[in-house]
Amino acid sequence: MGVLARHGGPVHRRLRAARGSPERRVSPLGPPRGADGAGPRLLAVGVGTCAGVAATEVRDLVRGVLAAAGLTESDVAALATVQARAEEPGLLAAARRAGLPLLAYDARALARVRVPHPSDFSRAAVGTPSVAEAAALLAAGGGDGSHVRGGAPVLLVPKTLARPEGGGPARATAALAAIAVPGREG
Repeated sequence: MGVLARHGGPVHRRLRAARGSPERRVSPLGPPRGADGAGPRLLAVGVGTCAGVAATEVRDLVRGVLAAAGLTESDVAALATVQARAEEPGLLAAARRAGLPLLAYDARALARVRVPHPSDFSRAAVGTPSVAEAAALLAAGGGDGSHVRGGAPVLLVPKTLARPEGGGPARATAALAAIAVPGREG
């Protein structure tokens, strides 16, 4: 199995299971775990990229977003992006190196998600005003106003731009969302 996972596939079933859905299946990548190694991973990172982005730029950005929240890759259930960028070699390589599945969403689904930082650049490039924030929220269980058993995903770290080595323009953005688990506070 490759890293790429389509909406509704085994990784989505695993994420729904972490939120308390009666459908409990495990992805081929093994059972999810939290930072303590015991509980489920409860975070999703949305990643927006330009064509030709380097794996190191994506990896460094994801690690930076997680570090800003005091977290590591071991806390993450999946990376998520727009279908138009799901085959980007740098993004696929970053997901593979982190041992994380990459979820791909249709631009129309992402466009329906309410986000704090929409972008005209993103809208022109891939057909949605948000990739990073919207993909993180969708992977975490919603973002479109829907709720999973009373819970709703929460954007923990908003859209963050990459800071490429040697300067130059950022070729990636990332955002972090928490998977909604009803009955849990904070």
